Amino acid sequence: MSREPVYAALTGLVRAITAVQGLRITYRGTENIPRRGGVVLAVNHTGYLDFMQVGLVARQGKRRVRYMMKKELERNPVVGFLMRHCKAIGVDRAAGAESYAAAVQALRDGELVCVYPEATISRSFELKAFKSGAARMALEAGVPIVPVAIWGSQRIMTKDMPKALGRHNFPVHIAVGQTVPPHGTPDELTTALRSGLESALGVAQQGYEHPAGARWVPARLGGSAPTLDEAAVIEADEKARRAKG
Repeated sequence: MSREPVYAALTGLVRAITAVQGLRITYRGTENIPRRGGVVLAVNHTGYLDFMQVGLVARQGKRRVRYMMKKELERNPVVGFLMRHCKAIGVDRAAGAESYAAAVQALRDGELVCVYPEATISRSFELKAFKSGAARMALEAGVPIVPVAIWGSQRIMTKDMPKALGRHNFPVHIAVGQTVPPHGTPDELTTALRSGLESALGVAQQGYEHPAGARWVPARLGGSAPTLDEAAVIEADEKARRAKG
C-alpha cells in the first residue's frame, strides 16, 4: 500500500481509543476480504461509531477503507481536511448521481468502498430494508461485495440510548461473510447481499451474551429494543417532526 500519513494517523488514533475503552474485538472470516482490487464493503449499521470497527476489520485484510460521508461535512475545516486526505467520498443527497459516480470510479480504481445498505442506523438492531446502491455500484464497476456484520458496538453509542464512551470492556464481534459476486439484476444482487449479511450477522452473534431485557439486545433475542415494526413507527414520527421544522 502507498503511504497515506493522515490515514495512518487516524488508524493509530482509533486503535488507541479502542484500547482505552477496553474493547475486546473478535474477528471471524477476515480471509474473505480480497487483498487487492475494487470491493464494496457492505456493513450493517447499529451505532454511530461502528465506522471505527470497519476501518479495523479492513486493516486485518491490509486494506484501507474509502468512506462515503455527507458532503456538507467538508465545510468543517478539520473534517474536510481528513476527508480529503483519506479519500472519503462526499455524498450530496441533492445530487446523488455525482457521489455515486465517484464511488464507482473508486471501485474501478481498485479501492475498498464502505456502504451501509440500510442507509441509517437500525433502532431494532435487526437488518432493515436494503437500498440497492451497493448492488448497483458493484454491477457497474464489476467488483464483488463483501458483507460485514458488526455486533456489540451499539452498546457504545447509538440512537435513543445513553452513551458509554469510557472504559467498559465491551466485547465486539466482527464477522466477514462470503464474497458475493456481481451477477444478476440490482434487485437479485441485493437479495443475495442481504442473505450474506444475515448469515454473517448470525455468526457475529454466536457466543455473545445477550442479557434478558437489555435495551441494546433485539426483541428476538429477549431484549427490550423495539421490533422492526416499532422502530419504523419511531422513524416515521421523527421524519415528520423534521419536515415540520
